[in-house]
Amino acid sequence: MSLINPIYYKKEGINQINSFIKKYNPSKIIFLVDENTHQYCLPKVIPEIEANSEIEIIEIESGEINKNLDTCKNLWEALTDLKIDRKGLIINLGGGVLTDMGGFVAHCYKRGIKFINIPTTLLAMVDASIGGKTGVDLGSHKNQVGIFVLPELVYIQPSFISTLSHEQKLSGFAEIIKHGLIADQEYWNKVSSYKVIPFNDFEEIEELIHTSIEIKKKVVSEDFSESGIRKILNFGHTIGHAVESFFLEKETPILHGEGVALGMIVESYISVKKGLLQESDYLSIKEFLSVFYPKISLHKEYLGEILTFMYNDKKNSNKEIKFVLLEKIGKAIFDVSVEEDLIKEALLKYIN
Repeated sequence: MSLINPIYYKKEGINQINSFIKKYNPSKIIFLVDENTHQYCLPKVIPEIEANSEIEIIEIESGEINKNLDTCKNLWEALTDLKIDRKGLIINLGGGVLTDMGGFVAHCYKRGIKFINIPTTLLAMVDASIGGKTGVDLGSHKNQVGIFVLPELVYIQPSFISTLSHEQKLSGFAEIIKHGLIADQEYWNKVSSYKVIPFNDFEEIEELIHTSIEIKKKVVSEDFSESGIRKILNFGHTIGHAVESFFLEKETPILHGEGVALGMIVESYISVKKGLLQESDYLSIKEFLSVFYPKISLHKEYLGEILTFMYNDKKNSNKEIKFVLLEKIGKAIFDVSVEEDLIKEALLKYIN
């Protein structure tokens, strides 16, 4: 089995889905959607599907707050009620929450049925649907339960981005920024030159999507199960996920990209204090991110709870909090232990 998803763009993606359906001949096709993709995306996809199989639609509520085992249980029960057998095919049509959870649900149902991802958000296109990570949150702990499993294919249709709010577009753009910072200085130079992010320029956005996917594909193909180099894709996420979890617990959730943007600023500062990154590069990163991502309101008294979430991060070992840090723009290192005092200093630097 390939260590990366087969990924297809635009019309070729639909052609590949139809080819797979014809060859596999699923007993039923189940579209997993949320209320947004049901309204805005499904009507564009269904007419393109060529299948003799019966098609069912299951809708879940959007949002990170619904990415949990209770929703999975409801989905497994729905699949059972629909009498979906092991020859069924799930097509996940949505953002990162839906593709993460849909892949997990598909792989666990009757010990595994096949699934396809059609990401509809920028975040899912450049990150969540690529590379085989699936799973759900456990309480407020992000992605605490999950597995590595690849879809049959991923279909990228950049025009779906037009259905998103500006905030959702920015959330995905944070992962594009991350790809430049960890792996490609020229890409960072291009992205950081924007005075206005070209969300309405489909040719430009499509090029960014393609470049980010190629960066992620290269990293994942070297380390599918995240035992080594794949960890660099978590830059900004040790802090970012902890802050996301904190606000999720408070029932005032922030978007994933907002947490990652904060995380990249804070972790760049830690990189400087560890003697890795030049301060001028940190200031460039901070300045660029601060233009597009409003400062998240943190308070000093939150730090203890945020640190508690960090201690549950999946990258940790031997009771040490492990970070991905930057040696320079375009080069990241992983498994760096960072002491609590420096984490607190870096968060206070952000707050103040």
